[in-house]
Amino acid sequence: MNTHLFVAAIYDALMVPADKLGFEQVRRMVVKGASGRTLEIGAGTGLNFRHFENARQVYAIEPDPNMLRRAAGRMENGVVLARAEAERLPFPDDTFDTVVSTLTFCTIGDPLGAAGEIKRVLKPDGCFFFAEHPIAEKTFLSRAEKIMSPVWKRIAGGCHLDRDIISFFISAGLTVSEIVRLDSFFVAGRASKGAPCSLPGYTK
Repeated sequence: MNTHLFVAAIYDALMVPADKLGFEQVRRMVVKGASGRTLEIGAGTGLNFRHFENARQVYAIEPDPNMLRRAAGRMENGVVLARAEAERLPFPDDTFDTVVSTLTFCTIGDPLGAAGEIKRVLKPDGCFFFAEHPIAEKTFLSRAEKIMSPVWKRIAGGCHLDRDIISFFISAGLTVSEIVRLDSFFVAGRASKGAPCSLPGYTK
């Protein structure tokens, strides 16, 4: 399990410009959809915790102990924090009403395995809300991301710029719908085991 002391130390500062450019609104939009018993995959430094206003109980997992220490200082809204990997979730089948992921699948070692675990722990009528940065649709941007990715993942905590993240969800058997491309880099959306669920707060 990789740990990233330096990335954990500067992560919040790195997110400030992204949040000012609109990702804070995306974060709020995605997380406020959580209801009932909720799992957050890759909690990082806990930036999402204050937005879990509608969830009855939130379990947040993070594999990096450096990130966990920082997230512990932000625990609110009934969050329970634990060290665990998304590829090996320590929960029984059909446990959660909602699963949430924001900017997480770029760093997971086995993203397809993690998507399968999300499907396993979701209740049959549960919903997976996500905001991620998959490889860009525009050819010149995607080529640049492929070139930069080997170096970027070394300095950015294992973040891959060139992953087709949505394909992992589909390959794991999740039904993906309501994809919202927010700009050239970010997408938000929802997935389920088949039952309909909606992404709140988004208006076309």
